[in-house]
Amino acid sequence: MMLHSALGLCLLLVTVSSNLAIAIKKEKRPPQTLSRGWGDDITWVQTYEEGLFYAQKSKKPLMVIHHLEDCQYSQALKKVFAQNEEIQEMAQNKFIMLNLMHETTDKNLSPDGQYVPRIMFVDPSLTVRADIAGRYSNRLYTYEPRDVPLLIENMKKALRLIQSEL
Repeated sequence: MMLHSALGLCLLLVTVSSNLAIAIKKEKRPPQTLSRGWGDDITWVQTYEEGLFYAQKSKKPLMVIHHLEDCQYSQALKKVFAQNEEIQEMAQNKFIMLNLMHETTDKNLSPDGQYVPRIMFVDPSLTVRADIAGRYSNRLYTYEPRDVPLLIENMKKALRLIQSEL
């Protein structure tokens, strides 16, 4: 009798634990997209070369965000970037978007060093717009959360410059 109830208990535990495992599997987070948290509704390109191709083809500027997962400044900027409706709307509709956690071979994307976060614009003529900078003289292309208005202005500037130059 004792063996019978122990066996019953084991079967019950196996059933409960396998059902629990199935429930946990179903709640698994969605797979990490190319957005990496910068905006899940934005279509992101995978590589710099792909970004250049689509910028040229679509006549839209390419916005390149260099960042690192373990950088507190990148994380802080990512949070405000992802929450700002105006940035998200422009990024979705008017730019080719790329976020990178590694450097490219294009030295033009790091004119003043390889720091993060760093945001650069490349226009459809494939010219890196070194003239579109943030407000820090020692890291020209970095933005902090409080610099969101300047980033929005610079996104608009990148759009204006291609209209007037193409």
